[in-house]
Amino acid sequence: MPKNVAIGVGLMEFPFSAAAAYWRWVDLCEAGGIDSIWQTDRLVGPQPFLECMSVMAALAGRTKRIKFGVNVLSLAMRDAVLVARQCATIDYLSNGRLLPAFGIGSPLGPEWTTLNLDTKTRGRKTDEGLEVIRRLWSEDKVDFEGVHYHLSGATISPKPVQPDLPMWIGGSSEAAIRRTARIGTGWQAGPETPEQAAKVVAAIKAAAAEEGRTIDDDHYGAGIPYRFGSPDDPALGPLFDAYKKRTGRDPKDYFAIGDAAAIVQRVAEYVEAGVSKFILRPAAKGDDEMMAQTRRLIEEVLPLVAARWPKPAKRAAVRTAAE
Repeated sequence: MPKNVAIGVGLMEFPFSAAAAYWRWVDLCEAGGIDSIWQTDRLVGPQPFLECMSVMAALAGRTKRIKFGVNVLSLAMRDAVLVARQCATIDYLSNGRLLPAFGIGSPLGPEWTTLNLDTKTRGRKTDEGLEVIRRLWSEDKVDFEGVHYHLSGATISPKPVQPDLPMWIGGSSEAAIRRTARIGTGWQAGPETPEQAAKVVAAIKAAAAEEGRTIDDDHYGAGIPYRFGSPDDPALGPLFDAYKKRTGRDPKDYFAIGDAAAIVQRVAEYVEAGVSKFILRPAAKGDDEMMAQTRRLIEEVLPLVAARWPKPAKRAAVRTAAE
């Protein structure tokens, strides 16, 4: 069972009044011991929504400790060579704090129709793009001949600081499971319940074994909307409605709502399913609510998580001759 449980936070739509409020929230996360910050990907839409790669670059400059990632980047909507370069640059400038995660994008997203993109090719284009990115991160010259990408002697420099820059994969379809097993270094759940996540984790491990690969037990993640309060809180109504419309599922099976113990219990259900990395998204709107919900997460949930799943002891440093 995974023991190295880490709690990050994430955003979908932009819930703040202005950039200054967003940066106050980032500073709170950085100072409060949050493991990572995640931004959902969206290219077009009427709601305020930050562009994910721009956010990663901005976080690299604003913060010193916290890690950050995209949950998850829709690779079929982008050029893989540019994404490879962006990730390498951000990882380099942040001294190895980027956590890239990729998927094919939901077919219900507005981008496909608005930008006249073909949903039927998104799986194949993503697979080719992942291969291109992986090779550009590690090889000096890349030749690639595919349906969507044709490269001749392509190279990027500087390379990522992390010698094995993570490549987390999202999605729970059979194709996504195979994609994770074949090329991924981790898996990031979407709206899966703990029971559903357990089945996907088992399937990925079996498929990885068939590929002659293993994925670290600590490299399975889940995203959970949370809120301190009651399920009857009127503020949750619009959030529940939006989730039900987007997924067709009952939000009460997915959201973690209650006190700190209730939120940690939901985390524990995912840990039992084989998940250890978490993106908790505050179910909140407005500057004050976002700050209050995040502060309570830091002050009430993080200590309970640390006590229940202590970090593995680090190996003692080797003494130098001068000591």
